[in-house]
Amino acid sequence: MLKNFWYACEFSAAVTNQPKQIRILNQQFVLYRNSQGQVVALQDKCPHRGAALSLGWVDDGCIRCPYHGWKFQADGQCVEIPANSPETPIPKRAHIEGYPIQEKYGFIWLFYGDLPEAERPPIPTIPEFEDPTMHPIFLEVEVKSNYTRVIENALCPAHIATVHANSFGWGFKQDPKIEPYEVEEEPWGISARITYKNFTKPKGIFRLFFRPSKTVLKAKTNFFLPNVTRIESDFSRGKVVNYAIHLPVDDRTTLTKRIQFRSVLTNPWADKYFLKFHYQVCNEDRIVTESQYPQEIPDNLADEIHTPSDALSIAYRKLRQKYLALGWGLKPAKKNKLEISNGHVAESAAALKN
Repeated sequence: MLKNFWYACEFSAAVTNQPKQIRILNQQFVLYRNSQGQVVALQDKCPHRGAALSLGWVDDGCIRCPYHGWKFQADGQCVEIPANSPETPIPKRAHIEGYPIQEKYGFIWLFYGDLPEAERPPIPTIPEFEDPTMHPIFLEVEVKSNYTRVIENALCPAHIATVHANSFGWGFKQDPKIEPYEVEEEPWGISARITYKNFTKPKGIFRLFFRPSKTVLKAKTNFFLPNVTRIESDFSRGKVVNYAIHLPVDDRTTLTKRIQFRSVLTNPWADKYFLKFHYQVCNEDRIVTESQYPQEIPDNLADEIHTPSDALSIAYRKLRQKYLALGWGLKPAKKNKLEISNGHVAESAAALKN
């Protein structure tokens, strides 16, 4: 996991004046809107007895702890302890960590790191969000796997013909080969353009947009640090752009929040068909990704075999290592259980005796 980046931690519509817990980066945060509608992000842990503030309530733009009613401002400073008399000083340590927030492109973006504001990487741009010809749908899926594997899955062109053989990948059945492609370096990311010359009708709703015979499908894949993928599919009758934000909940869980934009069948009545198909494709990926071992991609490139079609994932691994080498990596969470090789956990013998 990487620090010093903006994380799109929740959809804007999901955050109200009721405190909401967000679990990412092996931590818990609480989000809520103040009386001006601005989003506040704090550590979801009262410094008094460790209660989750997300179980509390908003009071005059502040948040109250559900355990003893301590009141915290948007900057995390405690301003009231109900059990104390008014003249009793509030302890200096009665403070919780607050986090910078931006609300953009239908997401709440939380900055996690220690860089000053002027040195922070930018939020990736999503120009389709302002394009009236592109209709959006929103969804999220959970995968029981490390986020690095989930990102690589999104960047991989070669798995489509096999993993998605019963959906979009059906169009590659007659010609699954991947032509050589170049990976371009971009500010805070990478991209590649791939042309599929012999694509045929896929299964599912997208079959409506392809001619009966073979056609050319042009695709562009982008990766934006730390965890955003973009896949644009341009075919003769329209364009579909899929953005996915792969949130590392913990070392073994990824929550992917998605926006799909389409220039075809843009009426809202068609959303349920596109959502159903999108969930089907995501589930096909989930089954394979959850089977991978080790769950996190290896730090050493030589630990796994690579082919020319893996150029994007290799570039991602190198980019990730660049920022880990800068000291932008987060330490793995401490575990109270012992891991064993098949991915399950066992309680320690000492813990079982006590």
